Amino acid sequence: MNIAILSGGPDAYLPAFSNPLLKDCLWVGVDRGTVTLLNNGLIPIRAFGDFDSITATDLSRIHEAAIPLSTYKKEKDATDMELALDWVLKQSPETCFLVGATGGRLDHALMNQQLLIKAIDTSTSLFLLDHQNIVTLLKPGSYTIEKRPEYNYVSFIAYSPAVHGLTLSGFQYDLADHLLKWGSSLCISNHFIGSKGTVRFTEGLLLLVQSRD
Repeated sequence: MNIAILSGGPDAYLPAFSNPLLKDCLWVGVDRGTVTLLNNGLIPIRAFGDFDSITATDLSRIHEAAIPLSTYKKEKDATDMELALDWVLKQSPETCFLVGATGGRLDHALMNQQLLIKAIDTSTSLFLLDHQNIVTLLKPGSYTIEKRPEYNYVSFIAYSPAVHGLTLSGFQYDLADHLLKWGSSLCISNHFIGSKGTVRFTEGLLLLVQSRD
């Protein structure tokens, strides 16, 4: 089972709903993202939010579609996206995509990037996905990274203060046993040499970003 959560980020940042990565996903709506799903002919399996950013007409559409709702007061201790993700992770999907989670307000975009930590010790592969990027968080280990033809660049960013023993092979700029720290742009805008590359590190947390202009 794969699930995609659509939040209310700007439409200009959304990936195409025809994106192959989203082909077999069940959808969960977050606030205004629920209306966006309905506008694209998609009925979410559940919707979360205070729904303060939609009109009364749109809220009526949501009720008419008989979507199970988890509603909250505007004053609460977690964002609607976090509440939705917590529920999704309890369903133990193989993969989850956070969509509509970038662009617009920077505070929300930064927080949504931090939400990737919630899946780090689960069986779910969690990604941020927008029209230019796919992002995930890696814990220590060895990974084979497949090149995605639609993305020109692959970058690695220290999510923890330091990432120890970073070794990259199969890339234009390989590394061996490197210490990557916060504030270093060394691993930005790398490229695959072939169809895949290998990433290894021994300590820390590492953001993997595949992107295009």
